[in-house]
Amino acid sequence: MAKWGEGDPRWIVEERPDATNVNNWHWTEKNACNWSVDKLKELLTNFRIESEKAKCKITEVEKCEGEAVANNRKGKLIFFYEWDLTLKWKGTLKGSESSVEGTINIPNLSEENDVSEVDVNVSVKNSDPEADKLKEFMYREGSNYIRKQLGKYVNALKEEFSKGMILPRKEEVKKQSVNQDGVASLSAGFTKQVHVNYIEKEKCGLKIDTSTVKTSHKFQCKGDEFYNVMTTVELLQAFTRGAVKAEIKKGGKFELFGGNIHGEFVELVPNTRIVQRWRLKQWPAEHYSNVTIDIDQKEDHTQVSLTQTGVPRSELDLTKENWDRYYWDSIKRTFGFGSFLV
Repeated sequence: MAKWGEGDPRWIVEERPDATNVNNWHWTEKNACNWSVDKLKELLTNFRIESEKAKCKITEVEKCEGEAVANNRKGKLIFFYEWDLTLKWKGTLKGSESSVEGTINIPNLSEENDVSEVDVNVSVKNSDPEADKLKEFMYREGSNYIRKQLGKYVNALKEEFSKGMILPRKEEVKKQSVNQDGVASLSAGFTKQVHVNYIEKEKCGLKIDTSTVKTSHKFQCKGDEFYNVMTTVELLQAFTRGAVKAEIKKGGKFELFGGNIHGEFVELVPNTRIVQRWRLKQWPAEHYSNVTIDIDQKEDHTQVSLTQTGVPRSELDLTKENWDRYYWDSIKRTFGFGSFLV
């Protein structure tokens, strides 16, 4: 999936011979979801916990819901993971032939919590003296062993997804040569050469074909809470997970996602409306769209409607997708604005 700022020809062809991420400045991301599910199942399924008191085994990873990604931002690796696990287990007390079955729920395996702080909630199918003893054993002793396995997952995630994320800086690779025809020869990381003709669209007088993005989302919060998220530097930093520059006033400038999104505030109506001149760095120079965010507080939720005009048609689908992922979904996840009672 393309990221904010990915694909900008001004830094792809001019700086890196393999056409990627100059000086590790831009945000790059690797999806670690499928790998994580497999790794967690590998570490936990059939994992045995034994002592002089009891023998227990995790028989199945019944639920493994969440996500994991590895990011490189300005040469710094950032790992995000959040998992809700349900495990099935069974065990016997030493000297007993009766088997007890139960479940373990781990709701908060995430980068926000140290592995030692992860909750390990133990339950049994049927409560009787033996089952209660085994439940106590799994809670008091077994949980520590389970946390160690989860620690192995975290270490493996960081080791596996650190590979290839920090790329050579531009001064570490050979300078590209440009011939008299204005054609750059770039080493593409393979044995052949890639030839790229430089064309500045703005100088060619090309008209930009634009369209409009319209989206609407429900948030489980008050209107002023959503407005504050979009107009408070600390809260902007929280859901964008990076440094933010913003002058929250009419005519004030803003930069998000390492400068890949920037613009200025055109109108600020507290708790009701935000209007911005907004552009993605990879768009043609000086081309801005107009973003209007209307905030409508209902009785039990807040309806947020976005209208963005002037989006280059070739960027339409990607822009909508990135609003959903990097703004709305991230806001819901970061501040808990996405939970509705049914």
